[in-house]
Amino acid sequence: MECNENAFAQTFDHVNTVITNNEDKCAIALGSLHNVIDPEIGLNIVDLGLVYQIDFDDDSKTCFVSMTLTTQFCPMGDSIRDNATRAMQQAFPDHTINVDLVFDPPWSTERVSEQGRKYLNGE
Repeated sequence: MECNENAFAQTFDHVNTVITNNEDKCAIALGSLHNVIDPEIGLNIVDLGLVYQIDFDDDSKTCFVSMTLTTQFCPMGDSIRDNATRAMQQAFPDHTINVDLVFDPPWSTERVSEQGRKYLNGE
């Protein structure tokens, strides 16, 4: 199942999709993660295309987020991951949040949303 742009088209304009097992919760999660900014770039992690997968285990009330960074050596990586964890905890206060950084597949500029491209191009 994919959480694609049609699930939340009014809020997000995605080039990519986020894999999920719950489209409704995925939309809420992406809304929350939209507030997490990469401090070096100044753009949120959703529009940067850093979020790969968001899954929920309702039995254990656990949320699993797989995301990446623009580079494995990003000096703000821990901060971005911690901010993503806090944002998810605010959106899902009764869940345990696990945010994992993955680097396969590697991030590329093709993952940046249309909105993100406009921001990066100064429009």
